[in-house]
Amino acid sequence: MFKGLGQMGDMAKMMQAAQEMQQKMAALQEEMHNIMVEGESGAGLVKATCTAKGELKSLDIDPSIFNSDDKEVVEDLILAAIKDAQSKASDRAQEEMGRITEGMGLPKDMKLPF
Repeated sequence: MFKGLGQMGDMAKMMQAAQEMQQKMAALQEEMHNIMVEGESGAGLVKATCTAKGELKSLDIDPSIFNSDDKEVVEDLILAAIKDAQSKASDRAQEEMGRITEGMGLPKDMKLPF
């Protein structure tokens, strides 16, 4: 019948797949606000919790590290715990994105603009 109809059908499938992926990405972006990761430093003396989006939510500091002579050490431990949590958040976000791309038949390690 119509020679071009097959190509239009393929294009419609591609558009539908792209729309599904966009919806999944939007849902994941929302979900990443609820996924929590924890970073730590000083063998657990300082713990930082943040979302998979990297937003710091809480700090847990063992009182044993509070000594006025160790102010710089304490500050370093706090920064290290926050950086650890943010690094884990980034890893978790990439892991979640990989699940979506893999589910769509795309390479798991495909970098998306997020």
